[in-house]
Amino acid sequence: MKTILVTGGIGSGKSAVCSYLEEKGIPVYYSDDRTKSLYDNDPSLVGQLETMFGRGLRDADGNIDRKALADLVFGSPENLAKLESVVHPAVLRDFESWKESHRDSRAVVMESAIALERPVFERAFDYVVMVEAPWQTRLERACNRDGSDREAVMKRMAAQKFRQEKADVVVNNDLDLSVMKERVDLALKLLSL
Repeated sequence: MKTILVTGGIGSGKSAVCSYLEEKGIPVYYSDDRTKSLYDNDPSLVGQLETMFGRGLRDADGNIDRKALADLVFGSPENLAKLESVVHPAVLRDFESWKESHRDSRAVVMESAIALERPVFERAFDYVVMVEAPWQTRLERACNRDGSDREAVMKRMAAQKFRQEKADVVVNNDLDLSVMKERVDLALKLLSL
């Protein structure tokens, strides 16, 4: 079984590419959703974070207080690095466990905007597929999808850095869905999948 990372910036169309891969029978691990699930369902993860930061991070119901966590790491590269030092290995363990449950598949995919640039994931993938789209297209997609403020989306876009040379294949997702599917099919062919 081959392991593929599908990555790219906000609004590039990673989710559309992954949805099409699922249609083709390739299981997809959506890292953002799975990370949220880990926060909600793995009390030891939250406990590790509370110990590391020396403060409670749960709400009155005992669930992770996402706002408190965001406030702690927003604007603090040091706290963000601490958070990632605990959360990223937990995500990798979860991915490996999830992958094992799909061992009969010809390939599996992790969808993640950040895994390519994080050393903990360095050896987790056989191939990297980068999804790209023009800046204005990405901005419009992200604003329309999330109902987000343009300024906030532009700040997120500016903070994301992707190096195409790290990708095995780049899928330019600048046109309609049918063209994207043709390009994904070509990418799979190039990767002998």
